[in-house]
Amino acid sequence: MSESGSRMTTRKAEEDFWPADRPQPSRPARSRKLLIGVVVAVVVIVAAVATAVLVMGGEEETGGGRSTALPTVFTPSMANRDTAGLARRTADPRPLAEGEVFTPAMKSVGYRKYAFTLAGSDVSADCKAVTWGARLQADLAKHGCNQVVRGAYVSRDKAHVGQFIAINLADQEGAVQIVRDLNPEAETGFVVPLQAPGVQDFGRGFSAAYAQVYGHYVVVAWVQRAGGAQPANLNEMIDVSLAVEKPGDFVWGRLQLLPDARRTS
Repeated sequence: MSESGSRMTTRKAEEDFWPADRPQPSRPARSRKLLIGVVVAVVVIVAAVATAVLVMGGEEETGGGRSTALPTVFTPSMANRDTAGLARRTADPRPLAEGEVFTPAMKSVGYRKYAFTLAGSDVSADCKAVTWGARLQADLAKHGCNQVVRGAYVSRDKAHVGQFIAINLADQEGAVQIVRDLNPEAETGFVVPLQAPGVQDFGRGFSAAYAQVYGHYVVVAWVQRAGGAQPANLNEMIDVSLAVEKPGDFVWGRLQLLPDARRTS
């Protein structure tokens, strides 16, 4: 459990500088630039380590005016073994409710020095309507997506914004595939960020997304500095994401409701 009481993912940066700033013997220092495909962060999930992928992010719009924003940094993680009891939706068939995910306690979330307020939330039963990319949408349909939950957060100092996303799928196998699809390197599409006061242009500039499989659910925390400026380091984005992902604690409540929750230590 994290220092703030949440049971969600704990992350740490392996090296708190950009790859271009790594000391190079006998070579002149280079300017600060993101190097595509370079490992820049390590995600620690229990004892599992996942690789962060740097891609060219940013925001465009489809012909219908929907954002096709992609994160600049995407960190996928392995399925959380503690939620094995939720591997199939047949054991957890009740649809997610907005009030279940965004409880009163989740209207204001924080981690370390970062504090956020929920600016807007939405639960959609039409997975295609809130995503973009034909292949991603096809896989969502194939794997039984029946809900996409989104919440938009704004920090109290207005310096950071974030998107909480939860995707409800038929089983864990499908959830793992959707995390693969969400990797911008796969070029399959992404979830459309929720528009809310203070979060209208989310996805433009630099952003980082952290995806985790919890049984048949995919939980994503997608964060950036307001306006999309590049952060000083990835630890900043990791700490911000640990605040924004707090609503994902709903998975532990679901696990407790199972008649025979299969938990492992």
